[in-house]
Amino acid sequence: MALLVVAALIFLGQLTGHKAHLAAGLLERLHVALGWGTYAVPLSVAAVGGWLVALGLGYRLTVPWPRLAGGATLLFVALALTQRFRALPATRAGLARGGGALGQAIDGTLAGALGGAGAAVVLVAIGLVALPAVLGITAAELVASVASALATVRRAVARLAVAQQAGVPDGAAPAFEAPSVPASPPAPDPAPTPAPPAQGPKPTPVVTEPPVAKAPAPAVQTPAKAAQTEEIPAWQVEAGPWDVPRFDDVLLTYQDGRVNVAELREKSRLIEHTLISLGVPVSVVEVNPGPAVTQFGLEPGFTERTNRQGRTVRSKVKVSRIQGLSNDLALALAASPIRIEAPVPGKAVVGVEVPNSTPAIVGLRGVLESPEYRAQRSPLAVGLGRDVSGEPVVADLGTLPHLLIAGSTGSGKSVCVNSLIACLLCRNSPEMLRLLMVDPKRVELSGYNGIPHLLAPVVVDMARVVGVLQWLLREMDQRYERLAAAGARNIDGFNVRVAARGEATMPFIVCLIDELADLMMVSSEEVERALCRLAQMARATGIHLVVATQRPSVDVVTGLIKANFPARIAFAVSSQTDSRVILDTPGAEKLLGRGDGLYMAPDSPKLERIQGCWVSDEELRGIVRHWKTQAGTQAGRTATLPEGDLVQQPLWPGSPGAEALEAPAEAADELLEEAIAIVTTQQRASTSYLQRSLKIGYSRASRLMDALEKRGIIGPPVEGNRPREVLVQSAPTDDDARPDA
Repeated sequence: MALLVVAALIFLGQLTGHKAHLAAGLLERLHVALGWGTYAVPLSVAAVGGWLVALGLGYRLTVPWPRLAGGATLLFVALALTQRFRALPATRAGLARGGGALGQAIDGTLAGALGGAGAAVVLVAIGLVALPAVLGITAAELVASVASALATVRRAVARLAVAQQAGVPDGAAPAFEAPSVPASPPAPDPAPTPAPPAQGPKPTPVVTEPPVAKAPAPAVQTPAKAAQTEEIPAWQVEAGPWDVPRFDDVLLTYQDGRVNVAELREKSRLIEHTLISLGVPVSVVEVNPGPAVTQFGLEPGFTERTNRQGRTVRSKVKVSRIQGLSNDLALALAASPIRIEAPVPGKAVVGVEVPNSTPAIVGLRGVLESPEYRAQRSPLAVGLGRDVSGEPVVADLGTLPHLLIAGSTGSGKSVCVNSLIACLLCRNSPEMLRLLMVDPKRVELSGYNGIPHLLAPVVVDMARVVGVLQWLLREMDQRYERLAAAGARNIDGFNVRVAARGEATMPFIVCLIDELADLMMVSSEEVERALCRLAQMARATGIHLVVATQRPSVDVVTGLIKANFPARIAFAVSSQTDSRVILDTPGAEKLLGRGDGLYMAPDSPKLERIQGCWVSDEELRGIVRHWKTQAGTQAGRTATLPEGDLVQQPLWPGSPGAEALEAPAEAADELLEEAIAIVTTQQRASTSYLQRSLKIGYSRASRLMDALEKRGIIGPPVEGNRPREVLVQSAPTDDDARPDA
């Protein structure tokens, strides 16, 4: 407390003038000794006094010794440089107005040994070394920050120069809004690129970045066209009337999370100190900050023990000992849950994944504009998110070839499905890709109704799902026949051959099922059989499945389904059992939720932690609006799909078996009498029993059950999927009616 009082008196004396102050002699001596550095004395005394008071009250404060040492070094350097460059005389008045006796002593010592110029260079170098220590960053980060600030200033100066050149006064509209209408219409290009007739030149590429000073005003259109041509990859430019959406027109940009270097260093120190105190010496050799978690790479150390002969033996720390201390690390870091990956694939380190204090949003546009995604030439390339290092994770749905997504409610499963659909719609036209969507919840995928990619409206009625899967099976068989007739092994080879002859190519088909559990409850045998057969054989024909479920139990994700879906994404689940059902290994129960997932690639046994892409409702509406607008403006095309079942919109006219997808209503009357006889004779009534007895599908058997209930032959449905009650006894036969002889 006394130090705080002394600091206050010194500070007040400096403000009011120390000549008439109680501590005038002390202040005068401080000014002679330190010069203008005297103003740092009350701050230092107050800091020491506050620290002592906190210790007395029971608070344990950590003293940042590196920063204090760096600050003291900067103070000494500043005093010496002030005394040198101000060239003040070595008198009491000169020392008081400069760096004081301390600055004069430091500068005089260096100048006597190195000369005046050498002393200045050494002092500046020492100051540059001490500055990162004060800020808590590295020298490279300091240089990058300075370069970024200089670039910002340079851009501001360039914008100001352009505004002055164009005659725009300061404080008016921004420079990139000035050339909104050119003075004269631009001349047409010698060989214009084919473009949709309904779309004119978009002003967006012209105004994305301010024009630089070296580009004259009339030539703004030319670099804008060049930038637009370079931004659209080759696979997006197709012959035909369709135009895929641009990323900057339909997708939003999200701010990347900032890395707090001081916080990462403190966490590294805590990890090393905690494990060393528990008898497991390690050292943090790398830190990979990601959007949601940060991975600390630990290198196991050596432990020493004395054997029976009295010799010291060194042994490497086992990885299992580090894995068993995850709860201790979570307690020390005050962060839970913590996942340990031992070892990290391709590295000789053990990865400790710690959640970030402020997770960042992974925007879909940032992943789609990454070099990793643009390098993909497949039309079915999708962006899954970013890994723990912040690098984009991209996959090709054609090589997966099917994807299983599972996770509890609210973990990001539906957002992942929507981001996959957005990737496909931003990359393919309806001539290259067709979609089938099954949405039992009726609200997740219904917004896509009306886009030209759909083979049929989004299926929301569970009675139609089995028929849709049967249509896919027949379509797969028909495509195999076409491949065999053309002598091609897969859809890529077939499309190359028919394109050379000028014929229509075969589009890819992606079937997306948002909730598998509801389908398995309605008709588990038919759904499992159809999914397994499609997953086993449909890859070569260009048919791919994306199946999602929020109930990862063994009766939903069966062994046959798991065996045919090698590519899986597991989001946060509630128990280790659910994680083993999805991934055959624990780990998903320690995820954070909100897009945090584990990705199992088909070509790698190791799991990769990713933060899934976020796509908002506004972005999805923009993509859907883009395709609906084009479908309504194309000649000979319509944006509204025909009502009814899937067979009303086949891929090719006259496709065999398409008309048999759903039996006509009058066909039920032909089997109704036979169904009545079976039910009344066997006194059993259930949909599955009629399917096996009459060898018909689920939809037709359900209609027969409804007809039997309307006629009063069977009772209403019973809870628990038990057989219904038969209300009519079997009719007597001729043998039963004959009298005994």
